[in-house]
Amino acid sequence: MVMCLAREIELRTDYLEGETVETIYFGGGTPSAMPVVDIQFLLKQMAKHFTIAEKPEITLEANPDDITPDNLKAWKDYGINRLSIGIQAFQEHLLREWNRSHSAQQAAEAIALSQSEGFENITADLIYGGAGLSDEDWESNIQKLLATGIPHISSYTLTVEKGTALDYQVEKGKVPAPDDEQANRQYASLQSALTHAGLIQYEVSNFAKPGFTSRHNMSYWKGVSYLGIGPSAHSYNKISRQWNVAHNIKYIEALREGRIPSETEVLTLTQQYNERVMTGLRTSEGIDLERIASLGILYLHYLEEQVHPYLQKGVIVRTGTDKLQLVAEHFFYADGIAADLFYIDT
Repeated sequence: MVMCLAREIELRTDYLEGETVETIYFGGGTPSAMPVVDIQFLLKQMAKHFTIAEKPEITLEANPDDITPDNLKAWKDYGINRLSIGIQAFQEHLLREWNRSHSAQQAAEAIALSQSEGFENITADLIYGGAGLSDEDWESNIQKLLATGIPHISSYTLTVEKGTALDYQVEKGKVPAPDDEQANRQYASLQSALTHAGLIQYEVSNFAKPGFTSRHNMSYWKGVSYLGIGPSAHSYNKISRQWNVAHNIKYIEALREGRIPSETEVLTLTQQYNERVMTGLRTSEGIDLERIASLGILYLHYLEEQVHPYLQKGVIVRTGTDKLQLVAEHFFYADGIAADLFYIDT
């Protein structure tokens, strides 16, 4: 598979139209399980076909049970300078229910080991709103992660994906479905604890100490072009989306024939407007009105009309003359509020 990834990188050379690559992100599965030499090979392939920034942010998603002294040393030597460690919880029964392969002890040890090997830019994630996660355990998880001193924390509500083991358990009544009230309550306590600890909430699900905001994340929310490599990977170049076939065999066969295994959708002005509203509302920077106006004055007037009730209620505030910012205490409802601001073609 790694040779197919390398082949796709070669075929995609023109996609970013010569733009400098500021961030590289190994994610979407278990990239930490890849042989370290494969990671090195792919980084060299990227440098061969794209212009890479002098000091890029290079992130690797890592399972706690893949984090070893040898792997950490190799990753660092090859240029990985940011780790995203999948913690999710420190309760053994929840890790089992969520089909995680690591233990709570491995989670804690993975962070400590990464720090001892010289990794400073580390993020870890926690899941809230899951059945069986009491408020007391949730508070404990937050404090345990804060105690590690890592500079970035991401947190997401538990979602039940169709066809997964968790979906089956919920359907059979073995596990209760996620509770919105519980999720809202635990999200609010997360915001309070992390803000009190000095982390800045720069996006609905992301908190960072000053200087440790994810450059990769912010590029996505600001609408910067990106290229995804591999089965199911998505790409975006400001005017269209591409997504690769999810089927591994079809992906491999296409590349062997010199074809890019993807489909393309050219975004309408309305789709671009809706996306700019959604991504902007999720960040602390807010919706950039100049980016909306660039699509046409119709969209700017429509947004100003739709947002008026939220401005009156203080849910959204205007910052300066060119930003609309969702107040942090309402971040939990960001997607629903964004939907109210969407433009629907008739």
